[in-house]
Amino acid sequence: MDYTGSLDIALNRLHAEGRYRTFIDIERRRGAFPQAVWRRPDGSEKEITVWCGNDYLGMAQHPAVLGAMHDALDAAGAGSGGTRNISGTTVYHKALEAELADLHGKEAALVFTSAYVANDATLSTLARLFPGLVILSDALNHASMIEGIRHAGCERHIFRHNDTDDLRRLLEGITPGRPILIAFESIYSMDGDFGPIRAICDLAEEFGALTYIDEVHAVGMYGPRGGGVAERDGQMGRIDIINGTLAKAYGVMGGYIAASAKMVDAIRSYAPGFIFTSSLPPAVAAGATASVRHLKINQGLRDAQQLHARILKLRLKGMGLPIIDHGSHIVPVHVGNPIHCKMLSDMLLENFGIYVQPINFPTVPRGTERLRFTPSPGHGPALIDHLIGAMDSLWSHCALNRAELSA
Repeated sequence: MDYTGSLDIALNRLHAEGRYRTFIDIERRRGAFPQAVWRRPDGSEKEITVWCGNDYLGMAQHPAVLGAMHDALDAAGAGSGGTRNISGTTVYHKALEAELADLHGKEAALVFTSAYVANDATLSTLARLFPGLVILSDALNHASMIEGIRHAGCERHIFRHNDTDDLRRLLEGITPGRPILIAFESIYSMDGDFGPIRAICDLAEEFGALTYIDEVHAVGMYGPRGGGVAERDGQMGRIDIINGTLAKAYGVMGGYIAASAKMVDAIRSYAPGFIFTSSLPPAVAAGATASVRHLKINQGLRDAQQLHARILKLRLKGMGLPIIDHGSHIVPVHVGNPIHCKMLSDMLLENFGIYVQPINFPTVPRGTERLRFTPSPGHGPALIDHLIGAMDSLWSHCALNRAELSA
């Protein structure tokens, strides 16, 4: 067996399709967000603006977060020392879980090393807790949800994206009395569209199903305290399990679920992805707690971020660029070709100091390749002007379509 030859074939295939992923070495500097330094392969440096980060509100550099992390690091050291069952539960983890439970109006919360792990571990465990479980999953759910549902090994059905009529059809085909879980997202990050939370909750109540929502792109960003789209829409109390992340709007690291005390206790007790994983470092937990607390009372950052997102979308639409605007903070500009998408990304970085990664298959379907911009409170008018000028120039240079897509 020529193992090296097989690896060459696999990698060359990605290069030929224009979807080989290149890591860009950047150095974020405290107090300069969203500015950073790009360290080129030849050792030279270039000042750049990061336009594709998930640190949506700049909380990774907020003084309250950094101060809490420094204090915890000085007090408790670096690592947690083990899994949550074996010395890895600290006062910092308990404080974070209490803060998250309060955020979502739930009895309890459970922190994982990432939201991916939280989705995978929780969804795969539910089938063990509810024998005969049927999971109904939105067609565009995140890879972590898909993996968790696969690992559950139970009966599963996919309903068309955001199509509650199709969801009803599937629910009607399930034998009455069987346990059912409906898994969906509040914001689908590649198009920036919202899930129909209220309508799905109505169906769940009608058919006696549990609801599981992924709010990773919404926590910290929506709702009067940053509880997500479900909080904004007054639906948090109707959701059985809420999944969220600490690595996007909260600017740190980790993921979690919030649910009833019994649900959390069962997941804590049965999920291998929780039981056998070392817990977050205390300093990370402390920073996340400070971030959640701050965003519960600071609407200003959310307002500034939404304003900049609206301005950017209006400016891009004014140039006739193909964007889909669903009203969220995510700004996808469709290119539709992986090679052109990578070319645009490279030219924006090299010629204009604008860093935005191309989004290609398998993250999005073939033919829908895009540049995905995520403006923050720090992306003010001057940076938006610079981006608009660069996009206008490069779009013409590459002779790309300016017909706007329909939302």
